[in-house]
Amino acid sequence: MTTNTRKADHPVSDIFPARWSPRAFTEATISENDLQTILEAARWAPSAFNAQPWRFIYTLRGDAAWDAILGALLPFNQTWAKTASALVIVASETKMVPPGKTEAVDNGSHTFDAGAAWGYLALQAHISGFAAHAMAGFDKDAMAKAVNLPENHVLHASVAIGKQGDASLLPEALQAREVPSPRHPVGQIAFHGGFKS
Repeated sequence: MTTNTRKADHPVSDIFPARWSPRAFTEATISENDLQTILEAARWAPSAFNAQPWRFIYTLRGDAAWDAILGALLPFNQTWAKTASALVIVASETKMVPPGKTEAVDNGSHTFDAGAAWGYLALQAHISGFAAHAMAGFDKDAMAKAVNLPENHVLHASVAIGKQGDASLLPEALQAREVPSPRHPVGQIAFHGGFKS
């Protein structure tokens, strides 16, 4: 199994640099209860106006829905995601009813909130001993059909969840890429008082 050697530049909980997105999964299963714990963490993400626009559609390997959801991934992602224990599709509702109102309006922060929920999901998966790898590589039309996406909802990502395996489980072309990715230093992403020109 790949060892994570990432180090933070400033004091943070070890959970942050330790969490990464492997592609190598063992063929271990995940129980419905364990997956519900991971989704429960996502439920507690912060949300503008408490709209909670995130939506998760999931399937466990072997379920009736598995083939359609896996099949909507791009072929490259299918090659490794097929051994994951679960696939979770992240979507969000684009409309909300603001507090004190009765009519639905566009929710300008639905994507921001869904991203926060994904972050909570990823951290809880790590805490629970699983790995979570989010993918943007899927056919949106095929996935919308596979999950019966309602009106006023959009798809954001598919997430493979499973027990991390050794890189040797991957197709040879992917084995060398099975390492934790680096992060930009804080000085490249955070600016005191405004962007630097």
